[in-house]
Amino acid sequence: MFLRGLGIGLAIAAPVGPIGVLCIRRTLRDGRLAGFVSGLGAATADGLYGAIAAFGLTAVSDVLVRNQTPLRLVGGLFLLGLGGRILLTAARRPQEAGVKAKGLLAGYATTFGLTVTNPLTILSFAAVFTGLGLIPRRTAGAGILVLGVFLGSALWWLFLSAATGFLRRKAIDRAMTWINRISGTVIIAFGALALASTGLLE
Repeated sequence: MFLRGLGIGLAIAAPVGPIGVLCIRRTLRDGRLAGFVSGLGAATADGLYGAIAAFGLTAVSDVLVRNQTPLRLVGGLFLLGLGGRILLTAARRPQEAGVKAKGLLAGYATTFGLTVTNPLTILSFAAVFTGLGLIPRRTAGAGILVLGVFLGSALWWLFLSAATGFLRRKAIDRAMTWINRISGTVIIAFGALALASTGLLE
């Protein structure tokens, strides 16, 4: 059960999205720890939604699904604002000193908020659990499954931040300018897609 949860956590976290872009940019700008902590915010949200699916909390999942339009709207607007801010951020050399706790907490909260406002995440867990027959009958089994999901997701963010960290030493001012432009544009695109999926722009 734990190994299956580990695999599911890895599989759901791995696809490239706005969280991955944020993690890569944060790693290049502030170091591996900052990138990994940012990823942990998403892993925590994955664990939360995994717990809702594993423990059969249908009332909570129903509320989230029924309110998926406003949730996507909030997430989309946040992504647009975040992407715009990144585009306007002046390039600076990667940090050599450690990032302050406040900055780490902000990075963690940002990715947690973005992931938790995406109701498709819980639908993904519910579909995967049902498809694989992973509906634990005991609380202990569900807890082990959720732990595996969280650690699997966290493992992906550890790998991504570590791999990106190797490129960090080669980043210079000009490179960071393009990193800001590209990551800001990609995040804005994801925000626009999130808003379009609400149907409110039609």
